[in-house]
Amino acid sequence: MGKVHIYGIKNCNTMKKTFDWFDENGIEYEFHDYKKGGFDEGIFNKAIKTHGWNAVINTRGMTWRKVEDDVKSSINDNNAVELAACKTSVIKRPMIVTNDDILLGFDVDTLTKTFS
Repeated sequence: MGKVHIYGIKNCNTMKKTFDWFDENGIEYEFHDYKKGGFDEGIFNKAIKTHGWNAVINTRGMTWRKVEDDVKSSINDNNAVELAACKTSVIKRPMIVTNDDILLGFDVDTLTKTFS
């Protein structure tokens, strides 16, 4: 298995669960914090092509709730990039990239199947 990259925000409970799972399972990873390292447009675009904007944008989070209604109603695969670039907290966390796979969110079963 190739190198594992985890994208997200350090100060997030879901991210903490993710780090704990990887650490407990002895899986090395590199962490990319959107707040410190910036937005990775290439990875984000790949995630949208793989999963669609509605899976990559966290529409259940507080950041999404604060997005203007006209932006929400017109969101699509193309302008989701603009939204995520200026409001990185709206991106589903974690985004886990390994080889050609991009996993979204923390799900023990999916992580176990992928990394076993």
